[in-house]
Amino acid sequence: MNPEVEGLLRTLAPQVLGVLVRRHGQFDICEDAVQEALLGAARQWPADGVPDNPKGWLITAASRRWIEQYRSDAARRQREDKVVALTPPPPDPVPAQDDTLTLLALCCHESLTTASQIALTLRAVGGLTTAEIARAFLVPEATVAQRISRAKHKIKQSGAKFRPPQDLTAVLHVLYLIFTEGSTASSGDDLVRVDLTAEALRLTRQLHKRRPADGELTGLLALMLLTDARRPARTDTHGTLIPLAEQDRTRWDTRAIDEGTHLISAALKTAQIGPYQLQAAIAAVHAEAKTAQDTDWHEILGLYDLLTVTAPGPMISLNRIVAVAMVHGPHRALDELSTLDLDHYRVHAVRAHLLDLRGDHDQARREYEKAAKLTLSAPEQRYLRSRSRHPR
Repeated sequence: MNPEVEGLLRTLAPQVLGVLVRRHGQFDICEDAVQEALLGAARQWPADGVPDNPKGWLITAASRRWIEQYRSDAARRQREDKVVALTPPPPDPVPAQDDTLTLLALCCHESLTTASQIALTLRAVGGLTTAEIARAFLVPEATVAQRISRAKHKIKQSGAKFRPPQDLTAVLHVLYLIFTEGSTASSGDDLVRVDLTAEALRLTRQLHKRRPADGELTGLLALMLLTDARRPARTDTHGTLIPLAEQDRTRWDTRAIDEGTHLISAALKTAQIGPYQLQAAIAAVHAEAKTAQDTDWHEILGLYDLLTVTAPGPMISLNRIVAVAMVHGPHRALDELSTLDLDHYRVHAVRAHLLDLRGDHDQARREYEKAAKLTLSAPEQRYLRSRSRHPR
């Protein structure tokens, strides 16, 4: 398919789905109707050209499909009278409002598990196929299909209303998880899964256009931009991981850094400070350093101190310990690490790094090996094993 047509369909899909769900409810029937409309467009538009009103075309096609499906279901239940009453008015003119944010909130409904929220968001709002989602998370396609099916059923059972969300907490959390999995894949042969990072960025940008004054939404977008800016330098030509301190910073995306830095600077001045803003501020400090040696670790440690107050958690504490080492030395950092209750391969990796800094290379070697055995990411395994063979 023409990339421009594919991109347009992916952008319009959640908007069209939002219109149908707002009009009719019945998320599952609406989603099927939109998928049929998208397939029709994918076949027709490359040959006939994109219509003057592509969104209206899709809404019309999806609405017709929805009516056909609903009439079919209603006939089986002998309720044709209700079908007549619920037959929607002609969809044109196209509604001015965009229901993408409302649709996102529905996909992140509290009745769903996190895995189901992610799968349904990527399918209904992101426009990824079930197969694409399965490949991204390295799980069987049947597993993803089951998650999506169960999510639709739970939404129907819960009686969730299709209305704009007041609180974006769940939506931001799901977008953050999608981006994080894409940025540093938890398993597989690739360190980064660009399909996920790009989709998370696209959706977050869409939300930010609708709520530019939301400080945490702005912080999340800035965090994604500043993190993704380092992507070109994070691996070599063989896909081997390159740690932050050893990256060629001339390969970082300066446009993304400028945009992310501008966003977080503005948010910190005007909005109530939250966890995503603080993480973005930490990323901005790294981005502003011309070399690893220029990094202002005192500022980073101060930001982590604030982060442990606003969003305490073991992974935040682990990252803070790295900053402690850079400011106060590895001995103090190792003391703090010994009190951290976290069973994760990164604990061994950080301990190995700190032992290396302290000069305990034999112990560091053993910790690197433990970390390598516990991670399912092939690039991280290769990196950790190389460190175990050649500790600093």
